[in-house]
Amino acid sequence: MKRVIVIGGTGFIGRALVKRLRQMSFHVVSVGSVDADLTEFGSLNKFDDDFDIVFHLAAWTQAGDFCLHHSGEQWLINQKINTTVLDWCLRTQRHAKIVAFGTSCAYAPGSRHIEDEYLTGNPIEDLYTYAMTKRMLYVGLKAMNKQFGTEYLVVVPSTVYGPNYYLHGKQLHFIFDLIRKILAYKHKQEPVKLWGDGYQRRELIYIDDFLDDMLTILPRVKNDILNIGADADHSIREFAAVICEVAGVDASTIQYDEDAYVGARSKILNCDKLKSLLPVLHRTDLESGIRHTVQWMEDALFNNA
Repeated sequence: MKRVIVIGGTGFIGRALVKRLRQMSFHVVSVGSVDADLTEFGSLNKFDDDFDIVFHLAAWTQAGDFCLHHSGEQWLINQKINTTVLDWCLRTQRHAKIVAFGTSCAYAPGSRHIEDEYLTGNPIEDLYTYAMTKRMLYVGLKAMNKQFGTEYLVVVPSTVYGPNYYLHGKQLHFIFDLIRKILAYKHKQEPVKLWGDGYQRRELIYIDDFLDDMLTILPRVKNDILNIGADADHSIREFAAVICEVAGVDASTIQYDEDAYVGARSKILNCDKLKSLLPVLHRTDLESGIRHTVQWMEDALFNNA
């Protein structure tokens, strides 16, 4: 039985990953913020098993305009987190494969969002610090492989969505915030006002599809970086229309604040490398994925309140 540790195992993707790995009969240790303060050097020393795979998902960040107001903290905290994890791996888990998570915002605006360009150009200014900590994580893994022979894989997901996202205490990623606002209009008649003009383009990958791809390619790829995206994009207005149709809301009620923070105009990952490994990408269709997510969120926020 393979032994796996998931650092950041209590977040949205982490919890889904832990559940999937256990279904696959892996022995899984999940580490969240209550289990280890990753800003403290040596805080992982208590986990002294010999692991085959170390998943590193931990990061200090939130969605929306959070990065604009916490850039210094993000640099200090995330650099500490990454150094703590990599140091522990080198000292105690040298034979484990490290699977670390990158971010699509590390790509420079206007780039092809292809893996060879992950370290090229400047990330969007609003997310610059967080993006650079993710770039430095990749640089650190490459350096450790070069000097010590440690094995790694960096996966760069597009926005991952689906049921069981955190709904309280943090700013929500755009798709969850969009669903919440539309459901709040349906149940409480709260006005729906979205940041930007609605023509920003994004891609979504359903949580099950993301895990399928990552776990399928994991034994086949090492010492590399790999985008895992939907291979299709839509505008915010298109996402809103699907959500409104599923929720039974008139899409014309949505207002757009064109003066508000919008982030990158477009974030679409190039998935050619992924498709060379998985010629057929099985994807949950957008309406089905949105429907599952809307039904879960409506129950969580309104029907079971």
